[in-house]
Amino acid sequence: MTPEPQLMANALRALAMDAVQQANSGHPGAPMGMADMAQALWHDHLHHAPTDPHWPNRDRFVLSNGHASMLLYGLLHLTGYDLPVQELRAFRQLHSRTPGHPEVGITPGVETTTGPLGQGLANAVGMALAEKLLAHEFNRDGFAVVDHHTYAFLGDGCLMEGVSHEVCSLAGAWHLNKLIALYDDNGISIDGQVKPWFADHTAERFKAYGWNVLGPIDGHNAQAVSQAIASARSSSSAPTLIICKTHIGQGSPNRANTAKAHGEPLGEAEISLTREALGWHHAPFEIPHNVYALWDAKAKGEKKLGAWQALFAAYAQAHPALASRLESRMKGELAHDFKAQLQASFAQSEANAKSVASRMASKMALETFTRVMPELLGGSADLTGSNLTQTESQASLRFEANGQVSSPSSTHHPSSDAREASWHINYGVREFGMASIMNGVALHGGFIPYGGTFLTFSDYSRNAIRMAALMKLRVIHVFTHDSIGLGEDGPTHQSIEHAASLRLIPGLDVWRPCDTSETLVAWSAAIQHQHRPSVLLLSRQALPHAPKKALSSVEKGGYVLSEPRHVGMKKDAVAVMIATGSEVGLALSAQVLLAKLGIPTRVVSMPCTQAFDRQPLSYRQQVLPAHLPRVAVEMGVSDYWWKYGASAVVGIDSFGESAPASVLLPLFGFTPENVAQTVQAVLLQHA
Repeated sequence: MTPEPQLMANALRALAMDAVQQANSGHPGAPMGMADMAQALWHDHLHHAPTDPHWPNRDRFVLSNGHASMLLYGLLHLTGYDLPVQELRAFRQLHSRTPGHPEVGITPGVETTTGPLGQGLANAVGMALAEKLLAHEFNRDGFAVVDHHTYAFLGDGCLMEGVSHEVCSLAGAWHLNKLIALYDDNGISIDGQVKPWFADHTAERFKAYGWNVLGPIDGHNAQAVSQAIASARSSSSAPTLIICKTHIGQGSPNRANTAKAHGEPLGEAEISLTREALGWHHAPFEIPHNVYALWDAKAKGEKKLGAWQALFAAYAQAHPALASRLESRMKGELAHDFKAQLQASFAQSEANAKSVASRMASKMALETFTRVMPELLGGSADLTGSNLTQTESQASLRFEANGQVSSPSSTHHPSSDAREASWHINYGVREFGMASIMNGVALHGGFIPYGGTFLTFSDYSRNAIRMAALMKLRVIHVFTHDSIGLGEDGPTHQSIEHAASLRLIPGLDVWRPCDTSETLVAWSAAIQHQHRPSVLLLSRQALPHAPKKALSSVEKGGYVLSEPRHVGMKKDAVAVMIATGSEVGLALSAQVLLAKLGIPTRVVSMPCTQAFDRQPLSYRQQVLPAHLPRVAVEMGVSDYWWKYGASAVVGIDSFGESAPASVLLPLFGFTPENVAQTVQAVLLQHA
């Protein structure tokens, strides 16, 4: 008779090979190899409630090797989530809830979208960090209302990806003791046995990070895996890696331990042999009632959920203000007076009319927001003093040797309780890791993460930014030194193609503000968009303030900033200059020069093309009338601007040079005179 743990694991194996076979597409090997690991974790340790997938205090489970998605779908189906067997039969089919790789928001119980290897592990680090910081801020004696673990399954590919090094180093430095990673060490990747290209001493590597390392253990011995997890759960000051030696395609007589088990169906004949080898004598997708009963976690989950709800009710009685704030934070809600405060700040910004670099304008906006929003979790990839991401209200995140969060001095927070501080994270030189961790923080809930680096280094972060857009996460990237205007550091640091490239990512708002007021609006929009990531492109050099009428105009992403009458002309505009960021001031100066020549023009500031594109057609036509020729001005590649009907673009289609900005700007044609001449040339063409 098959022991119960093995019987439960075999159900996962059968569902995986059947679904992949039916789809004629997918990865059966990893789910079959990790089935015993999954049985040990999900049956013995994981705190979750299938009837309430969004229970705030649930354990988080991340399948970092997302190609093994049928393992997760099988677990969710068997334990009682709203994922019927018909969805498993529709694996990898259009509009099913079982896509090829797990996607958050589509399948109940899926915590993050995984597929690009290593990023799931990075998300798990972010989730564990969020849990630790929320527990520090909100838990009180007798009320551990934030108290859960984060588990990640990962494979060889995740550990080969460089992002795994970045984030696991940080996890050790942060003493994330409630992070437990189970490594499916099967020694196989798509190209075959990994030894020729993956010779790392993984255990020693993680010990060097400051992790607990357990194993290697037999990953097919569910009892051994369960015991290792129990040991890991007792860690008080370090994350844990459990190395599980497994066989890819476990149970398949001819495909186990081969690369062919990784990414293709086993085939009908091999599936038949595998059923015999496993003693699984059931039709495809057929699970016996006794196996369903063994897996069903609904009653146990509801009991845990009920106990936590009772605890939280008592917590709310004892600490009503804290309970209310925690609930709002986990829902992602902003203060009811947020917009009123924003309007007041905008009015003050216009009154002050400061001419500063937009990176400084960003810091000024952040000073306003972080003073009253401890959920803003800031950070920088070793460029805090350049990105200006840390405010007077934020303490630098530090940890004691015992793993506890170090309490900041009272100067860094408005509350009398140091546990309610606002934090800023020093990520070190880890742009990709920072971006991926921020995704995990946002997925967990309770914080609005933002992080800074130079715009040119957004290339390191790009895939994580793309994943944030795909997952519709409120994550904010602060990218300073956004053009050749940074000067002497030269073309390695001068962004040319980056703004246009980021604008190509669907669902991502890219803001390039021209002054303090536009920067304030950019920050407010990024904070208010609960289901959209944002990036802010900010200058090193000082920018003049441009007076504007209303906050609502800026929020539209593009608006008329200056008409001919603003420079003393009574004629209607004959051309439009569209500019962003530091080039808005340039366009305004060119408008004055053109006015002296009797040429009336309109200046349109377009800080966010995505927000502008979402406006009604009537508004867009009002801002950019069809009969007026248009000239776009931006220190970046010209190609992006043709979509707005530009007749000419003052841009850069080559790399920059190492020289002071005062030398570079005229060298590349970014002078009021050249912009004015370009407008004149366009008007001659349209005459």
